[in-house]
Amino acid sequence: MDVVSILRQSVLFSQIQADDIPHLLPCLKARKTEFPKDYTIIDEREYTDELGVVLSGSVNIVRHDFWGNRTVVSNLTVADSFAETLACTQQMSEVSVITCEPSTILFLDVHQVITSCSKACSFHHILIENMVRLLSYKNLELMKKINHITKRSTREKLLSYLSAEAKKQGSKSFLIPFDRQQLADYLCVERSAMSSELSKMHSEGLLEYQKSFFTLIQEED
Repeated sequence: MDVVSILRQSVLFSQIQADDIPHLLPCLKARKTEFPKDYTIIDEREYTDELGVVLSGSVNIVRHDFWGNRTVVSNLTVADSFAETLACTQQMSEVSVITCEPSTILFLDVHQVITSCSKACSFHHILIENMVRLLSYKNLELMKKINHITKRSTREKLLSYLSAEAKKQGSKSFLIPFDRQQLADYLCVERSAMSSELSKMHSEGLLEYQKSFFTLIQEED
């Protein structure tokens, strides 16, 4: 696993030279930990002063309501990060971070990330700017999800999400990061109703799918 190459793909370490990253990590009190599938890295009502960067595998950010109903807030893969806002605010977590598969996470002390070190190194200033950019990106992603889940019907929610994924990946055929239950949780719909709607949309010639691989079909004039 080339940690430096992975970190250079992340927003947090963008514009930082590869040679500088190994010198920066000790300053950030970096530590690497491996987790099995379905492991809760951060649970609801917990506190943390560290943010995490996914080095391998993937994790879901999950929220449960009072009755135990589950909503997938987002899915994060290699080079994505989590718990930035939680660590900065020192507030109790309202979500859980759960591995979808065996995963390796790099943890960084958030106070070291957002505070210039005593050496006032130039790449640390870039890191602080990147942190602000990263939080802004996270807000934009949240707005996109809100756009999907505020649609009136299950069909509209599915079409909104699948259309956005097709545009994001630049292809009418694409792989989504969710299985059926996770997709239902993400869109805040019942799995059975969602599966029924997908079948109807397939019968109507709107799309084709095989597990998590979808192809959207445009009507010909």
